[in-house]
Amino acid sequence: MIEIVRNILFFVIALSILVAVHEWGHYIVAKWCKVKVLRFSIGFGKPLYKRVTSSGMEFVIAGIPLGGYVRLLDDRVDDVPPELENATLNSKSVAQRFAVYFAGPFVNFVFAVFALAIIGMIGQQAPRPVIGEILENGYAQQSDLASGDLILAVGEHETYNWRDVIIELSTFSGEQSIPLKVRTDGGGTASKSLPINGWKINPDQEDIFAALGFRPYSPPLTTQLGLVEEGSPAERGGLQKDDIIEKLDGTSVDSWSQIVDFIAPRPNQSVDILIKRGEERLNLNVKFGAVAIDEQLHSTNAQLAQASERGYLGVSPYREAWPEEYVITEKYGLFAAIANGTQETWRLMGVTLKMLGKLLTGEVPINNLSGPISIAEGAGVSASVGIVAFLSFLALISVNLGIINLLPLPILDGGHLLYLTIEWITGKPVSEAIQEVGFKIGGVILFAVMATAIANDILRNT
Repeated sequence: MIEIVRNILFFVIALSILVAVHEWGHYIVAKWCKVKVLRFSIGFGKPLYKRVTSSGMEFVIAGIPLGGYVRLLDDRVDDVPPELENATLNSKSVAQRFAVYFAGPFVNFVFAVFALAIIGMIGQQAPRPVIGEILENGYAQQSDLASGDLILAVGEHETYNWRDVIIELSTFSGEQSIPLKVRTDGGGTASKSLPINGWKINPDQEDIFAALGFRPYSPPLTTQLGLVEEGSPAERGGLQKDDIIEKLDGTSVDSWSQIVDFIAPRPNQSVDILIKRGEERLNLNVKFGAVAIDEQLHSTNAQLAQASERGYLGVSPYREAWPEEYVITEKYGLFAAIANGTQETWRLMGVTLKMLGKLLTGEVPINNLSGPISIAEGAGVSASVGIVAFLSFLALISVNLGIINLLPLPILDGGHLLYLTIEWITGKPVSEAIQEVGFKIGGVILFAVMATAIANDILRNT
């Protein structure tokens, strides 16, 4: 319940920030073009807060936090007194109206640059994209990729961390191969190709690395307990955080995988566990719990193939420290951070456009569309990680919001820009009847996309 409330709270915060940014773009350019602004609303529906500014504009925070709008004086829908005839949107030139509609998406991109620049100045440590394990019978095993390879570039784009790699790998959904540039474990640089045979990204079913047949490097797990779950068999048996497991029923263990392999085939069994706690050693008798075996475990663990349950202890281990050469620290001064933020925003724009194109062609499955539930989960999780993760999330959603609003659907900013482009070319505005038909068609398409995204959210959470 707490997690749901957290997700909703940060969803509202994130969306309110991005909507305010977008609508501020429309508002400020409208003011520069001397168009009268009647209302600036964050959200839809009944106002929760309303204030009238000195210019007569209503500033509103409404009860449904799923968007917002700026209402401008327009003689097609408003009764305009003679003294305000030159303050209507329709009275302005094509260039001015174009600027007003384009400003919202443009400011979304500027906000992304700003958010990513702040991240750059804060600085962050991230693991370098070093390949850890090559999985059996996967795509990576069919290539000459090897454990220890450092991924320097995916396609034409350089990669410095796993976030970069994920973004670039996803754009190859539906392709036959992925070109990679790597630094091998021996120190040389090589160009390699990862055959994927039309693989399509499906993050709901598997993580992208496992789907492509490898796992990122991470330091080995130790036999020292970093977490003992409350109410778990481990806690009931007397195990504590920082205990080191040395023996299980008299069998010495020196790796976490040995512990997992010992526990899994012994549901509901009692065993003696020798632990080291500080300077003393204790022998504890612990009864394992049992959990149902899922389909994946059936297919990957032959010893449990005929079982319906596996053993459960309720602990997690510490990892060994990351080797210094496997970690990169990214921190910039002001101007370098802005330059890096601009470059990253440009890359996110390119990736978003490419993924939209693949959605239309079917190279990316339609179930990758995410709606408000998934966005809320992303907002809550990123906020719980920290300010850097939350800013990164805001930047990504801001870029997506900007590009979606530029799509040439009449109900969106891009539709208005399309009509204005036609007016600029022909010298006369598109008729109101044609615009009305366009708005209806655009509304149906947008509703269908939103319904699909919400349905995907529901299916992911059921």
